[in-house]
Amino acid sequence: MADKKIIRKSSLGELFKKIRSDGKRILAPVDRGGKILFEYVDSPGSIAPDYIQTTLSAKDTLLPRCEEMLRFRTEQKSVYLEESLNRPEPTLIFGVRPCDARSIAVLNAVYLINYTDDIYRQKIDTTTIVGVSCAKCDEYCFCTSVGGSPGDTAGSDMLLTQMDNDIYLAEILTDKGKAIAALAPELFAEGGDVDKNKHCADVPVRFDVKDLSKRLPGVFEDPVWIAQSLRCIGCGTCSYVCPACTCFDIQDETDGNRGVRLRCWDSCGFAQFTLHTSGHNPREVQSQRWRQRIMHKFSYQPDQLDVIGCVGCGRCSRTCPVDMNILQHITDILEVH
Repeated sequence: MADKKIIRKSSLGELFKKIRSDGKRILAPVDRGGKILFEYVDSPGSIAPDYIQTTLSAKDTLLPRCEEMLRFRTEQKSVYLEESLNRPEPTLIFGVRPCDARSIAVLNAVYLINYTDDIYRQKIDTTTIVGVSCAKCDEYCFCTSVGGSPGDTAGSDMLLTQMDNDIYLAEILTDKGKAIAALAPELFAEGGDVDKNKHCADVPVRFDVKDLSKRLPGVFEDPVWIAQSLRCIGCGTCSYVCPACTCFDIQDETDGNRGVRLRCWDSCGFAQFTLHTSGHNPREVQSQRWRQRIMHKFSYQPDQLDVIGCVGCGRCSRTCPVDMNILQHITDILEVH
């Protein structure tokens, strides 16, 4: 059960000083020309004051867009590996929305279950998440349809909910959250029995995700995928902004004697994602690739990893250059008989 405390918004500056003195970098949402992006900050004064959702998630703190896995060198006919597990700096991510915090469970399911990815594990072990509940939403938000809520605590080490102009309810959820509060206990007062829900956005449930998961296998060959994908240009923007996408490509760059192995984000929406060396592509048209994206998130991952591969943040619909709306597509799929 969460330990509920009260902290004043005006006290965050002092808390930030304590966090930085403890050796942690602070990453928070910053307004860059209308785009809300996670950047490193020194004080809460740099944080964007009013936003529904960040333009990009903070996923690349844990899973960078491109990261070095190892280095290697060749001598005659021998290859020597040099692991390059650069120790990540302790980082606190402030202002993560509850939907994004839930995405950590998806990343963990892929990178820590069955096989432990040490590069990812080191990042998650040294990262603290301070979430902030959503006070408002827009037509693209659907966290409540996939098991979340605007005040969901899952994935956060500490969750802040703004109660009035200068008061936050702080729910301290994990040992990492307790460690942050312990840096400045004088800033936290007892929270008591406070109802935070009336201060959170009202996000209506748009569809039954369990019903969707059950129906998807039965519409695998349905023409609905063709109709939905006709305007998809395969740009991968939906994957790029998604906090729960986990696909990657591995590439080696070498000068012949020395080289580096890189892991970079990839997308099932790209035409070359499943292209074989032979030239055969089992998903040769965009409708098959769009189907894979929906099936993977709402059918394959729940079946195989017991986690839904979508957190309802709505970024894919907000940023799609051809206005593909995942909520509308899910509604269309559910109407297929």
